[in-house]
Amino acid sequence: MKTYTYKAILPKQSDQLTIFAFSAKASDVLSFAKIDRIGRESDGSLKGFQRPQVANHIKEIRTYLSKEDAVLPNSVVIAFTSGIRIGKRQQDGTAKVEISVDDSSLGFVVDGQQRLSALQGILDKDFEVLVSGIACSNEEELRKQFILINNTRPLPKTLIYELLPTVGGLPHRLSSRAAAAALVERLNYDESSSLHGQIKQHTNPTGVIQDTVMQKVIMNSLNDGVLRGLSSEDQFKYLSAFYGAVQSVFDEDWHDHKPRTSRLVHSAGILAMGFVMEYVYAVCQTADQKKISTLLKPLVGRCAWTKGNWAFGDDYIRPWNSLQFVPRDYLELSQYLLRELKRSSQPTSSSN
Repeated sequence: MKTYTYKAILPKQSDQLTIFAFSAKASDVLSFAKIDRIGRESDGSLKGFQRPQVANHIKEIRTYLSKEDAVLPNSVVIAFTSGIRIGKRQQDGTAKVEISVDDSSLGFVVDGQQRLSALQGILDKDFEVLVSGIACSNEEELRKQFILINNTRPLPKTLIYELLPTVGGLPHRLSSRAAAAALVERLNYDESSSLHGQIKQHTNPTGVIQDTVMQKVIMNSLNDGVLRGLSSEDQFKYLSAFYGAVQSVFDEDWHDHKPRTSRLVHSAGILAMGFVMEYVYAVCQTADQKKISTLLKPLVGRCAWTKGNWAFGDDYIRPWNSLQFVPRDYLELSQYLLRELKRSSQPTSSSN
C-alpha cells in the first residue's frame, strides 16, 4: 500500500463533512483517484456516476496543457469514502492529510474528469494541480455531493436524474423526481417489464423511449393521477401492463420504430398516451394487460402514428409527422385520443 502525505488547508464549512485542499502532481492524483463511469451491473443495479469521456474536449485541454505557459487554476474535486486520514486542524487552518492507496481505497473524481483525462497523456511534464477533497461517510453521500456540485454546471440532466434513486436528502426540486426516476429505472431493467431495455438512458443509449419523457408521464400521474393512490409495486405493474397493451394493440407502429418513424414512440405520443393511461385505469381499475388491450382497440384505424393524417376536426387535418414535443401538439393529440375512446364506449342509439 502506497501513502501520499500533504499539508492541506481545512476551511470551516460543514459540521458533517470535512473539506480540504492541497496541490499535488497530476500523476499522483491519477494514482490515488479514479474516474468511476456510470454503468449497470449484470443484475441491472447502478454503478458509478461519471458521464462518458468527451474526446474532442479532452483533446483541446491536452493541447493547451502541453504548452509551456499553460495554467490550470480550477481544482479537481476528489471524494473519499476510505483510505484517508486527516490530522488535527492547526491554528493556521492547516492539517496533515494522508492518503493510503490500494484497489479498494481509491478516491473518486467528482468534478474535473476531463481535465484529469487530458493530463494522462502529458504526465512527463510533472504538472501539479489543485485538489479539493471531501471526506464522505459512504457512497450515497458521495453521489449526493456529485449531484449537488454538478447540478448547477452544464452536466446532462439525464445523468443527474438516473442517479437520483440512489440518493436521499436532496432539495425538493430534485427529490420530487426521484420516485419517477426509480420507476423508470425498474421499467427499463426489470426483465418482467414490458418496457425492458426500451428506455434511452445514459446506461442504455440504444433505447428508443426518452427517459425524461417517461419520468414526466409518471410525475404527472404521481402528482394528481392514478399512480398517486397505488403502492410502488402496483405502480410498476400497471405501467408495465399499460405499455404492454399499447405495444400489443399498436404492434406495427411500435416495434422496430424510432421517434422519427413513429409518433407512438415519439415524446409527443408517449406523453399523450400518458393521459390515455389515466382514462383507462378510471374505466377498468386493473393491471390486466388483456383487459387494457380491449379498451385500447377502438383506437385502431383512427390513429396516424406512422403515416397518413390526424383528423382532429372536420376541417382540421394534421400530417402524421407534423406533431412535435410541444404542449400544444401533445395536448391536442391526447384530447383526440380520449375523445375517440369515449365516443367508442357510448352505446349506439337504435331507431324504432
